[in-house]
Amino acid sequence: MQATALGRRAFLGGAITALVVTRALAQPAPPSGGPMDRNLIDDLVAANRILADQGVVDGYGHVSVRHPGDPQRYLMSRSIAPELVTAADVMEYDLDSSAVDARGRTSYLERFIHGEIYRARPDVRAVVHNHSPSVIPFGVSQVPLRPLYHMSAFLGGGVPVFDIKAAAGQPTDMLVRTPALGRALAQTLADRPVALMRGHGAVVVGDSLPRVVFRSVYTEMNARLQAQAMALGGTVTYLDDEEARRADASVGGTVPRPWELWKKKALAK
Repeated sequence: MQATALGRRAFLGGAITALVVTRALAQPAPPSGGPMDRNLIDDLVAANRILADQGVVDGYGHVSVRHPGDPQRYLMSRSIAPELVTAADVMEYDLDSSAVDARGRTSYLERFIHGEIYRARPDVRAVVHNHSPSVIPFGVSQVPLRPLYHMSAFLGGGVPVFDIKAAAGQPTDMLVRTPALGRALAQTLADRPVALMRGHGAVVVGDSLPRVVFRSVYTEMNARLQAQAMALGGTVTYLDDEEARRADASVGGTVPRPWELWKKKALAK
């Protein structure tokens, strides 16, 4: 009798699990935001290749761009190493980070970083998540990342640090694999262009793919230069707030120059 009851409960439990999975799979995919500009897709491919070529990403990391025809959608590659991304890998997502037309392609586990930042920041048109090596120490120490180079003046005003353990209220595997963690990261980022992620990397935002790539490259470079300057000993002179504001306004208009250079070099490989 007891064995029969246990068997019945096991059967019912399995049936309920199967029903839940079936219903989840049966949910319709979100509608598309409309045709995608081929030039934008090509630039998204180039952004992936540039970030790899500049040493900002390796086999991990991802970059996205908001859909130009629908601000409630964004474009990002399937789960693949950035240097290998092609136009065929680009997928469309809604802000819940559900794929519009997956066609069997896998998605990045941390896609919620992108969807939740786009939801919180209407001004953002492109997002990069990377494990840029030189920034890691600044996310785990008491030393703040500060601009000491005019090319990285956008770091003026402070760089917040996201602590996923504090956000989750318990230890995690350090990955932003849920919408709730994505929202917490977006809240830490607030209105800043860059946020560090303790023991993980960084998230960078911008109003275009060229700008977010520019910021990603020079955040890595500033972190490396800051560590070198600190190692020399003595006082390090950083850009003050007014210098950072003026330099960012001046240098920011020249972003197309390095973008075209980096793009040519990365796509030639």
